[in-house]
Amino acid sequence: MNVRTEEKTAVIHIGLGLLVMISLFAFFENFENFGDTQTIQVIQLVGGLICGAVAFAIFAQGWIWFAEKLSKHRFYTAILFIVLAGFSFLLAMGPDGVGVRDSDMDTRLSNVCLVISHLICAVGMLVIFSASDNQITRRYKVSVLLGTAVGSGALLLLLFSYQQILPESMLELGSFPQFKLTIWIITMLLYSAGIAGVMYHHRKAKTIASLTVVRALLFMMMGYSLLLTGDPAKPSFYHMIGQWYMAISYYFVLKGVYQLTILEPFRVQQKIEARMKHMAYHDDLTGLPNIRRLKETLAGMLSTSSKTSELKGVAVVNIDRFKAINDSLGYSTGDLLLKELGKRLEMLCTEQERVYRLGDDEFALIFTGLTESKQLEDRAEQLLHSVNPSITIVDTEYHVSLSMGLAIFPYDAKSVDHLIQYADMAVHYAKERDVTFLRYSEDMKLRTQARVELENDMRKALDREEFFLEFQPQFNLLSGKMVGMEALVRWNHPKRGLLPPNEFIPIAEESGLIVPLGEWVLKTACGYNRRWQLEGFDPVCVSVNLSMRQFRQYNLAEKVDSILKEVGLEAHYLELEVTESMTFDIETALNQLESLKKLGVHISIDDFGTGYSSLNYLKSLPIDRLKIDRSFVREVMIDGNDAAIVSTITMMAHHLKLKVTAEGVESKEQLEFLKQQNCHEGQGYLFSKPVKAEELRDHFLNRKAG
Repeated sequence: MNVRTEEKTAVIHIGLGLLVMISLFAFFENFENFGDTQTIQVIQLVGGLICGAVAFAIFAQGWIWFAEKLSKHRFYTAILFIVLAGFSFLLAMGPDGVGVRDSDMDTRLSNVCLVISHLICAVGMLVIFSASDNQITRRYKVSVLLGTAVGSGALLLLLFSYQQILPESMLELGSFPQFKLTIWIITMLLYSAGIAGVMYHHRKAKTIASLTVVRALLFMMMGYSLLLTGDPAKPSFYHMIGQWYMAISYYFVLKGVYQLTILEPFRVQQKIEARMKHMAYHDDLTGLPNIRRLKETLAGMLSTSSKTSELKGVAVVNIDRFKAINDSLGYSTGDLLLKELGKRLEMLCTEQERVYRLGDDEFALIFTGLTESKQLEDRAEQLLHSVNPSITIVDTEYHVSLSMGLAIFPYDAKSVDHLIQYADMAVHYAKERDVTFLRYSEDMKLRTQARVELENDMRKALDREEFFLEFQPQFNLLSGKMVGMEALVRWNHPKRGLLPPNEFIPIAEESGLIVPLGEWVLKTACGYNRRWQLEGFDPVCVSVNLSMRQFRQYNLAEKVDSILKEVGLEAHYLELEVTESMTFDIETALNQLESLKKLGVHISIDDFGTGYSSLNYLKSLPIDRLKIDRSFVREVMIDGNDAAIVSTITMMAHHLKLKVTAEGVESKEQLEFLKQQNCHEGQGYLFSKPVKAEELRDHFLNRKAG
């Protein structure tokens, strides 16, 4: 039953109750002496006993059920109605009872008990249902129950002991005495305040329980008014109806308390648990199922795989360069992009396919219903290419590219974790190879394991002194004199032997080990240069490459200065090489380069021509040299475009008053071409391959005259 239906039902019940009561008062003379006195007594007694039984049921319901999670509302309602149950049974044994005329309770005490019970009921309902609700402790529960029992017993003992001094006529009919009217008004006001408290407490949203409690309080008001009609000590038709009104009101309290303190909290708890379960199994941002749901779904599928020949495929979809999107456009734009992409993937899925959010910039898809690997691969690739790459966010259109990796059960993996792991591995291999789709293969795992092992070995290599430097000399193209050298790191692996830089440098970049390794290279290269100067060799400049992570360090200039001072090398004998990509953020790059230039070191742009440097920014950077990438020098004699690029770079450098060094010079023809373009310096296998420090010292360095 919904709240609106319950509201209509409550209005009908209250309306009928009022109609009956008003009819009784309107025809008072006709009903005053209506019916046999003994029959009325029996019916009234049954009503009183029912009141007591229902009141005890309210106590049992509030006290026993869910006792470990007892709230104040339930607890105080239970206490209130066990007291009212006692009064109901007491009144049943009084002068209006049947077969208990010999009891010690006379008319005066019966009247007082009637008034007190309704005052307690009105005050109790007001306090309970207008106050906030919270949990109570077991110790508090026991102490209040004992206190109530002692207080109630003391009150009854007091009333029984002094009932003889109570005035006999205080509730008699005669002219409706002032005291009786005052008691009735006070009780009605308390009941009305209780109704107002319940309605105010549920002002934002009415509940079925609150409407039921309001209905109970209104029937209590009507029942009490009928019980006070005439002389309460003389059984009458009004008192009988009033007693049954009270029985009805107690029933509504029983129903309302059950709904308010048990049913509704149970439903709220169900909603909370459902919400928590949804949060546990769904992504907050996109609303898609998360990796926990993905694993459970896959586990269920794999457990029944023996009964079907269908394959199960897991694909991981990765947004290319998502970090750059977040960094440049902000996280809010990135979040909107993720939500939109999640919707598009969901719309493209068939009934047998599902999409999940793995986190960060990755989604996962499950493919079922196919029996051939090729079919599954084709479907996955088709879905990937069906995603519209154009996404409009806040009136701006963005184009995103996606990469996908796929793993198939049972061919690629036979467990849930391995399926997800291998699909993720495949997508990263796809990104590395600049392709959009790859299926997992065993060699990916082997290479990944090798990379992990290599990273672990690299962490120990510095302490074990497994790294060493080689130097490639740089020569003046006109004089042929050695004018500088570039320091290049090498790794002598204890098991795998000499490793090429392209095998371990990318891993160092990814893991962050490039920072301590770069500092070691810088310090070692400067140390060699200073030592050779002290040995009497002509001083030359040593070039050291900076990684992106090093260049982004806020205290890079301080570290360089500290190393120079530690080894005692003058700053102008050090040249730091940065790549074009490091200067994309022109403001940051400018600040960093200016800090380094203040030290007195030289700055060069390495691999120039392979990036997208703005010439406007280039002229503002505090640099000393451009190094032409070997890819242009290699084809300079057979590709007119490369020759034009080299010529243009050289000419531009001269105009900007920068020096030019050509990398990768391997033939005399290349050398002659570079001389014609007025290129200042060169390095490459034509002059020398990279050599160890001892060989450079013995064969390339020149001693000072004298």
